[in-house]
Amino acid sequence: MYRTLLAAPVAALMAALLSATALAADGYGVADFDKVPKIDAHLHLHGASQEAFLALARKDNFKALTINVDYPDFPPLDRQRNVAAALARAHPDRVAWAATFSTAGFEAPGWSDATLKDLDGALAAGAVGVKVWKNIGMSLRDGRGRLVMVDDARFDRVFDGLAQRGVMVLGHQGEPHNCWLPLERMTVKNDREYFKAHPAYHMYAHPEMPSYEQQMAARDRLLAKHLDLRFVGVHLASLEWDVDRLAAFLDAHPTASVDVAARIGQLQYQSQRDRRRVRDFFVKYQDRLMYGSDLAQSEEQDDAAFVADLDTVWRRDWRYFVTADSFKVPELDGQVRGLALPRAVVDKLYRLNAEKAYPRAWR
Repeated sequence: MYRTLLAAPVAALMAALLSATALAADGYGVADFDKVPKIDAHLHLHGASQEAFLALARKDNFKALTINVDYPDFPPLDRQRNVAAALARAHPDRVAWAATFSTAGFEAPGWSDATLKDLDGALAAGAVGVKVWKNIGMSLRDGRGRLVMVDDARFDRVFDGLAQRGVMVLGHQGEPHNCWLPLERMTVKNDREYFKAHPAYHMYAHPEMPSYEQQMAARDRLLAKHLDLRFVGVHLASLEWDVDRLAAFLDAHPTASVDVAARIGQLQYQSQRDRRRVRDFFVKYQDRLMYGSDLAQSEEQDDAAFVADLDTVWRRDWRYFVTADSFKVPELDGQVRGLALPRAVVDKLYRLNAEKAYPRAWR
């Protein structure tokens, strides 16, 4: 009987060791970072010369999707397009790009046709997608002063045209859920710091603006109206705060996918509390998720500082997704433990899903 009782914990220990060995064999490690081909499917490259970035991308084994955005702090749209198109032409195996469109004059007769014609020009110049930004829903107003949401009928012709062309639409609707919370209830430091410094964008302080749920509902109505629209909900479709809510979105829209750009801290907040829930989400929805960093080089930042930041972020994110290490991240107090995702899941997150979403890219 003593030998039987002793055998049980020994057997359990052996099973655990075998399980850990199998996990290690099935996963990547930190040392695999520069050996595995990867894609950052959400970047903003604005400089005409990107030699420093390209050198880092080659060293770290990354390809990139640089995305144009109708954002006042970015260069003018024509300059963004020209830089992105030239970069992709010069380095087609390393860089692809997504276009966007201006909402200026959206109520004028012929705006939709002119916008589609402009986007056809971008597609002919090599664009592999089109970004629709949060200004629709959060700042754009019509001639009567009413805020215009993304499902507004005045945009139907553009979205129908993009669906007919089979173009991937990258949708950024709303903001992180933290935007509608008081500062002390926000879950990550970077959101707390940003909205404290930019109170005009802190929707908790502006109850006259649409609520978080209204922003999400408008996006969902857009997808319901345009069932053939190919769609990536960037920034985890602004559902970054709850992987169960994000799972419900993916179940409701079976052709949509999402990227993780600039929302990994919110995932880590959840995995600090229930690592298994977050890991199970990535395994279950492994065909619908893409890696992205959302980094952009500011006017004040030189090339060396930009690539140093990018290398740091790329390596830290890799450690979270591929290892079971416990470590500190800037967005949170306390340590975060990595998800140790299987190789097959990591390969989809970091490359295969982006290649499927953008079949004309990185040739």
